[in-house]
Amino acid sequence: MIDKSVQSVAEAVADIFDGATVMIGGFGEAGSPTELIHALIDQGAKNLTVINNNTGNGEVGLAALIGNHQVAKMICSYPRSSHSKVFPELYRAGEIELEIVPQGTLAERIRAGGAGVPAFYTATTVNTPLADGKEIRNIDGRDYVLEYGLKADFALIKSETADIMGNLTYNKTARNFNPIMCTAADVTIVQTRNLVSVGDINPEHVITPNIFVNRVIEVANPIVESQLIAAGVKYP
Repeated sequence: MIDKSVQSVAEAVADIFDGATVMIGGFGEAGSPTELIHALIDQGAKNLTVINNNTGNGEVGLAALIGNHQVAKMICSYPRSSHSKVFPELYRAGEIELEIVPQGTLAERIRAGGAGVPAFYTATTVNTPLADGKEIRNIDGRDYVLEYGLKADFALIKSETADIMGNLTYNKTARNFNPIMCTAADVTIVQTRNLVSVGDINPEHVITPNIFVNRVIEVANPIVESQLIAAGVKYP
């Protein structure tokens, strides 16, 4: 049995290097591994490419990582949301690169990367600026755009319960991008609300099996980003 638990969030992210590609779970705060993101800010890795559904909110979590000038490029679906201000300011100033990907296409690109599928065709962006410069093929009388699978050096993930081997369950909508990101990264780092012993999770309830997980850290009382945003908190 391999015990993948680590003692601190700092230890969990210690080897993330400058220039790494990092997938970060999300769909808002429900699945956002905020403590791991803050540990990455403290660690200081720069020139990162981050793959996420959005660009964060307020000045905590992903938005704080961007605001600390550690992210060179964002690959996401929603670069601006209700409380986003850091990324729009940096983007308008030409200080960060953006690749917009429709949400379903983003999910499929990540899933494909994890499944070893190098590329696939989709009709989603046909006749839009997002198709510019990409291969287009007509199949059965309909045009499709070639999109490439996405992989990452690291994935930062939030789970509800994990055992020490790295088997994971999620809380409701936190299940969005997190499971597929686990499969598409070379190193998957997980913060979990509940760290339990092997056998404490019903095998039928496991969503991400341990083969896709490298490290687990228990964060029993995770940050609620919306509360920090409402209070005007800025990290660090």
